[in-house]
Amino acid sequence: MEPDFELPISLPSRDSRNLLRALHGQLKAAILDGRLQPGSRLPPTRALATAYGVSRNTAVAAYDLLLSEGYLATRPRAGAYVADVRPRSSSRGIATGAAGTDSRLQAFWRRSPVPVQLHSPVSTRFDFRLGVPDKRFFPFDAWRRLTARAIRSFAKKPAAYAEPQGLPGLREAIAKHVSFARAVACRPEDIVVTAGSQQALDLLARILISPGRTVVAVENPGYPPLHAAFAAAGAKIAPVQVDGDGIVVQRLPTDTRVICVTPSHQFPLGTTMSTRRRTALLEFAQAHGAVIIEDDYDGEFRLGARPLDALQTLDRSESVFYVGTFSKSLFPEMRLGFVVSPPWARPALAAAKQCADWHCAVLEQETLAAFIAEGHLARHVRKMRQVYGARHQTLLGCLKRDFHGWLEPIPSAVGLHLAALSKTSLDVDALVDRARHEGIGIYSLREFYFGRTVRPGLVFGYGAIDERDIAEGLLRVRRLLPR
Repeated sequence: MEPDFELPISLPSRDSRNLLRALHGQLKAAILDGRLQPGSRLPPTRALATAYGVSRNTAVAAYDLLLSEGYLATRPRAGAYVADVRPRSSSRGIATGAAGTDSRLQAFWRRSPVPVQLHSPVSTRFDFRLGVPDKRFFPFDAWRRLTARAIRSFAKKPAAYAEPQGLPGLREAIAKHVSFARAVACRPEDIVVTAGSQQALDLLARILISPGRTVVAVENPGYPPLHAAFAAAGAKIAPVQVDGDGIVVQRLPTDTRVICVTPSHQFPLGTTMSTRRRTALLEFAQAHGAVIIEDDYDGEFRLGARPLDALQTLDRSESVFYVGTFSKSLFPEMRLGFVVSPPWARPALAAAKQCADWHCAVLEQETLAAFIAEGHLARHVRKMRQVYGARHQTLLGCLKRDFHGWLEPIPSAVGLHLAALSKTSLDVDALVDRARHEGIGIYSLREFYFGRTVRPGLVFGYGAIDERDIAEGLLRVRRLLPR
């Protein structure tokens, strides 16, 4: 009979006087090293004896020793389990730097970069968290049916790795979807499917950055995980001011080679890049041999007006990479996104994808392709525009009515969040802390600035909080303000 766990144990011959000591010592070492985790059930002594060729008396004696030392615990009628013992540290003897980190790590990762908190670190009843859609409205019955169909089809096919660029059916569906949903003109062969927009940014950093040399301009304030992806690749990061029209092109360093922007819905301020600024940005890229990464993370959820043409659509010099994601239109656990790439970069991007994880999960790709092709995504987006539009109006109305002396909302007609700038000397960060103690999650603009905060304010997400809770949550925040 096999034991309940596979543990390599090397024992002397059965007539050795060291048999018990060896068995006991190796089981103890496995517990201390963490190979046998606390709570793991050990096999019965008879099974252990048979598996490792020892007498049952030897197995019983080894367990008894471990029990007496506190490494095992017994449960009535359930056998022996590994006790809650802290494993030995694996860092003994490792050289560390001045900060106590392993000097063998690449310098960026020694700093343990932590992404910005887009949701409250504690449980809150009223959480205006950012970038999270409302899954309660998602058509899971349709998704379940299409997943079952994909599984049936998958079971009939021989095992094989898929194309790193993504399944042809999904790329075709994405090309059709973005053509009408986001004003992006592309062909299926232009698309590389990724594990969400964050992997898209990571792959672009891999193929575009020469460590220590490439200057990457990022919006300030902006999205910290984007900053992290390029900084980790060794880029020289240049934060650039944003105004009401978008990134200020005149402030771009002349040696910039990569420009990262969110033109449809600037993160986190929420403004839309003007047509004039889009033209100026494209002209800068062409004149300086730079590329533009257009992150359209929630542009599908516009609240009325026709969207401006994407930079990718206006581009005539093959300088724009368009990044999209399904985390907002579906749900964040669906780790699927895409890049619309210029032809000259597509082979390198597909090769980087293959190097990273070969390809995204095939079942999810097939399900999503069918979900888009059958019109479920378009219908869901249309429905959620109405839901989010109502929440946007409720949030905006509450801010204008109850916070007019403290906050100035920034006009926005897209997406799942709204920003408001401070009109007074209000201590925004102290207000955020007080609100969390009252079970309300609100977020400071300070978290999104690189360096000095130009103007304090708050950001309110409304994707995962309904209208009634928006009104109640803001009323409670209002009570925390000075009278």
